[in-house]
Amino acid sequence: MDVHAERLPGALREPQNTAERIRELEETVAQLRQAVTSHAVIDQAIGVVVAVGRVPPAEAWDALRETSMCTNVKLRRVAQLVVTWARTGVLPADVRAHLTARLGRRGPG
Repeated sequence: MDVHAERLPGALREPQNTAERIRELEETVAQLRQAVTSHAVIDQAIGVVVAVGRVPPAEAWDALRETSMCTNVKLRRVAQLVVTWARTGVLPADVRAHLTARLGRRGPG
């Protein structure tokens, strides 16, 4: 690595040894696995909102995102709740209220 690169803001430093590099790569893989899982659940929730709310996917995404922000519940958790609701019919009142308000009368009822 260039000696001067270490002084640059945000410059990546080279691992001190192989064990450190392996640890860093394992951490990255774990983060990527979590991201893929979260993305799948969010996509499923978008599908539920599209079907129930009869809205385009972009509007379903906005409804989930806004519900997350308004209820102070992480987006991944809101998505999990919506997917579970599709199977069980159970959706927490605050999430239901925000989705229904966002989607109008077409929302989950």
